[in-house]
Amino acid sequence: MTTTEIEITAELVRDLLHDQHPDLADRPVKLGARGWDNQLWRLGDDLAVRLPWATQTADVLLLKEHAWLPALAPHLPLPVPVPQRLGEPSDRFPRPWIVTTWVPGEPADRAPATRAAEAADTLAAFLTALHRPAPDGAPAGRGRGGPLADHAEGVAKGLASATEMGLIPDPDAVRAVWEDAAAAPEWTGPALWLHGDLHPANILTADGTFCGVIDFGELCAGDPACDLAAPWVLLPDGAADRFHAAYQPTPDAATLRRARGWAVMRALGGILIGEAGVRGRPGGKPTWGPPGQAALRRLTAAASSR
Repeated sequence: MTTTEIEITAELVRDLLHDQHPDLADRPVKLGARGWDNQLWRLGDDLAVRLPWATQTADVLLLKEHAWLPALAPHLPLPVPVPQRLGEPSDRFPRPWIVTTWVPGEPADRAPATRAAEAADTLAAFLTALHRPAPDGAPAGRGRGGPLADHAEGVAKGLASATEMGLIPDPDAVRAVWEDAAAAPEWTGPALWLHGDLHPANILTADGTFCGVIDFGELCAGDPACDLAAPWVLLPDGAADRFHAAYQPTPDAATLRRARGWAVMRALGGILIGEAGVRGRPGGKPTWGPPGQAALRRLTAAASSR
């Protein structure tokens, strides 16, 4: 039986808590969100239960968060969902699940940042704090944080698909940004801690700026350019330069070139998932498309002005 064949309900969540963490079982339970890999159920005012839902890899991603995020969280300047308890697979639910702290805010794909300067500074401070050398044994990135060359075939196919569907106004300009990024020198520094999945649904906003970062399932060690794609995808127009000035250490030219390549990948993924409903989500996630389109517009405009 796959998890998608199990109806996850508030009653099931309460039963799981009663079986394994009975001191939490009397808290109110209500649906928080259905994400790409997991369902999130609020547990009272300050906790949440995350259960694998639609992908077979979600188990590993949750266990990774449980193992590594508690040590990283105290050093980060934004709230993150810190694992508190681990739920073991059982007859009721055959996969692991976790209880984390609840991070308030609205996902940026639904409520984009509007205060450009504050958002740029906040994002830069977060990534400056996160991007520290990772220890031996830190998780690998499933392709994230590695060489851009490993993604050339996927980008070519994604760009071709989006172009064929009429989703990319100027595919040649996008291709030029990607090719410049792929030709940049590779990262030779230490493997740094990375979030690995900083797209708009994984960062929260309040009052026009960022107030939390969620879903650390792709946490890994590698090239910081993977995360430094974020300004083009998450920030309002014109704010990327302020981000790069605030982020420390200041990224060199090669890192910024690679970051633009990662931004192209993230934007194409958002467009295809959001507007075309690809990769197993009928109807897609409509709020993912517009940020991807905006990111490509920013990237190609910046390239034409250089």
